[in-house]
Amino acid sequence: MDRKVKVVQFGTGKMAVYTMRYVYEKGGEIVGAIDVNPNVIGKDIGKLMQTQNKQITVTALENAEEMLKNTKPDIAIVTTMSLITDVEEALMLCAKLGINAITTCEEAFYPQNSNPTITKRLDEMAKRTNCTITGSGYQDIYWGQLISSIAGSTQKITKIKGSSSYNVEDYGIALAKAHGAGLTLEEFEKQVASADKISNEERRKVIENGAYLPSYMWNVNGWLCSKLGLTVESQTQQTVPQTYQEDIYSKTLQMTVKAGDSTGMSAVVTTVTKEGIVIESECIGKVYSKEDYDKNEWTIYGEPDTTIVVARPATVELTCATIVNRIPDVINAMPGYITTEKIGDLQYKVKPLNEYVK
Repeated sequence: MDRKVKVVQFGTGKMAVYTMRYVYEKGGEIVGAIDVNPNVIGKDIGKLMQTQNKQITVTALENAEEMLKNTKPDIAIVTTMSLITDVEEALMLCAKLGINAITTCEEAFYPQNSNPTITKRLDEMAKRTNCTITGSGYQDIYWGQLISSIAGSTQKITKIKGSSSYNVEDYGIALAKAHGAGLTLEEFEKQVASADKISNEERRKVIENGAYLPSYMWNVNGWLCSKLGLTVESQTQQTVPQTYQEDIYSKTLQMTVKAGDSTGMSAVVTTVTKEGIVIESECIGKVYSKEDYDKNEWTIYGEPDTTIVVARPATVELTCATIVNRIPDVINAMPGYITTEKIGDLQYKVKPLNEYVK
């Protein structure tokens, strides 16, 4: 491509500050931004990024379609919510207009195993208009590509076990609430944990109806199985509240989480495959105490056993850098809803983004 890659930022919260800056630093340009927050609508994105003005103001959601038609971006970055139902409107708008889109929505990483109905709708529209929709972020490398690379150096695998923790304070109020942060244990049981105390048949029906609430690892296990060529026989999920012995104030929730109440949750997803390999992955998302820190640990059991630990990863920055480095891959990919294990391994983009666009 002999010009800069044109990007529209969908959602201008904590993550967008990084994605927009990274786009500029990688030689792209932001041609528009969209939000629903009246406090940022009309503001120059430079103010949000704490830099000089960029002469690009934030557009209200109701005016998004007109702005997208006028600016004709190559791709939209969607950094809003964590469930595919919540980002469907934004992704479908992009698909309808033939605009490629990449989102940090965690379920969007591999939504076909949790909401096949929405995934199919987006896939059909994107194919019709010749664009690509995908989900990416931290999990693309640290729960996905890194694990499949280790698997590639292993003679025999019997089990893959992973655990990752993160501070819900870093990702905004929607994510914190999705993790049950701030709920009493009774409220957590009713609003979060009860959804997984169902039979496999009941879960299948909920998924088909588009009403399932997957943890992040639910979709990660699906991605790993697809990447490694494994056939899923069964998959279950269990969520457990996390607590702390003292009160913790949450800036994101703007409340004090009382001692003994839920600061977040641990979700364990267990996948049994036809090939005999079991994948057991856990994500722990909570309001951190002063002793807590991010940690990513995976072990592949077999011949040989291999463990990899990433302590204190800069999860937000890694998520946003992954999104921006993926931009040329998405633009170059086949049309449809294409998850990243089919797009190819992520690589560092040392040149301006447009030089990688075919």
